[in-house]
Amino acid sequence: MEAITVVHEDQALLVLDKPAGLLSVPGRGPDKQDCLARRAQQRWPDAQVVHRLDMATSGLVVMARGAAVQRRLSMAFEARAVDKRYVAVVAGRPDDDQRDAHGWCDITLALAADWPRRPLQRVDPEHGRPSHTRWRLLRHDASTGTTRLELEPLTGRTHQLRLHLQAIGHPIVGDALYADTATRDLSPRLLLHATSLALSHPSSGQRMRFESPAPF
Repeated sequence: MEAITVVHEDQALLVLDKPAGLLSVPGRGPDKQDCLARRAQQRWPDAQVVHRLDMATSGLVVMARGAAVQRRLSMAFEARAVDKRYVAVVAGRPDDDQRDAHGWCDITLALAADWPRRPLQRVDPEHGRPSHTRWRLLRHDASTGTTRLELEPLTGRTHQLRLHLQAIGHPIVGDALYADTATRDLSPRLLLHATSLALSHPSSGQRMRFESPAPF
């Protein structure tokens, strides 16, 4: 069992670094009970889930110490008062001609559940929920035909980053759900990592930022 890295611990909140391949919360069936939440609660019995990462995604996850803090942190996430950044490696080189002065480009495709193919999601301009991802180019690797991107999800839809990038023609390397076979087979894991997270401390109000370098 891979140990969980503790990035921050105090009486109100925890910031943990989830490895790829570990569920955030229990799934269905006895073989899906091992997860970040269960492991955290073994050490901190009052640990409460605030948000999740996909099983295949690694990186920073915030947990609350107790129900009252959980409510405050959940409200902060819902109000988009938490700044989240990810790093991904994608196939090809996205066109960033429409970037703003800081290098950011926008994807605003509406997303909905693809019910016949659950847990997949799909782009659905008519019935989907508004979804907004910002991305900017960090480095292109001509030798592998891949590009490292910084990502900022301004909404929090299921599989949003994975599907938005696939929809513009640049799926994330190692994505078993949305990438073509060649892109999927470039890596044994999904190359998506929650690398930065900033929020106001639920007790003191102090703005805090946590970092986790991408392990790829």
